[in-house]
Amino acid sequence: MISREVLEQIAAWSKDLLPEEIDRARRGIVERTYGKGAYVCHQGDRFDCWAGMVSGLVKLSTVSDSGKQVSLAGLAAGAWFGEGSILKNEPRRYDLVALRETRLALMDVATFNWLLEHSVGFNRYLVHQFNERLGQFIGQVENDRMLDATGRVARALASIFNPRLNPGVGKHIAITQEEIGLLSGLSRQVTNQSLKVLENAGVLQAERGGIVIRDWSDLQKYGTMAG
Repeated sequence: MISREVLEQIAAWSKDLLPEEIDRARRGIVERTYGKGAYVCHQGDRFDCWAGMVSGLVKLSTVSDSGKQVSLAGLAAGAWFGEGSILKNEPRRYDLVALRETRLALMDVATFNWLLEHSVGFNRYLVHQFNERLGQFIGQVENDRMLDATGRVARALASIFNPRLNPGVGKHIAITQEEIGLLSGLSRQVTNQSLKVLENAGVLQAERGGIVIRDWSDLQKYGTMAG
């Protein structure tokens, strides 16, 4: 169980819950830490909990029929994920890998289902979450074959800075070029060149150990329009 204060810090959705719903939610959540490079779960595994990012960085990826690894999204502070697999009661269709030491808040299925049945605020959050993810993945499918390296870096960073899916990030994130390359499926050298292009375009500013953006929509549009 976690405290009310911690829940409010790590879960934007808790702001729409009634007091008794908040108490039920926090009683059903535990925290767990994963080391750098550790798999949170493998594609095909049962991972019967709804998970929130307390800290760290996780890559969500899958493997195509041809054996190519495809990066789907990056997950950072404030992101909650896995609701689709819980609702469909199915194994995960993707790998989840911690790119650095990562701490997750794990909500058990019984608590998730209770909130689904009783909380209007929780259901409203899930509707917005599904809508945002649908738009994200449709955009990815539309542009996957057209994006050049810079566009792929922009798209990977856009997923990290998405204020609705990763509300804890803001406009700065501590992230290395190696981690950006892992999210983009590119070498560190190519990632470095792409970041310079994006910086020259005024989309972001690369600092030692981190990235600062001016506006998320600029990054998102670049990732959509590049190629």
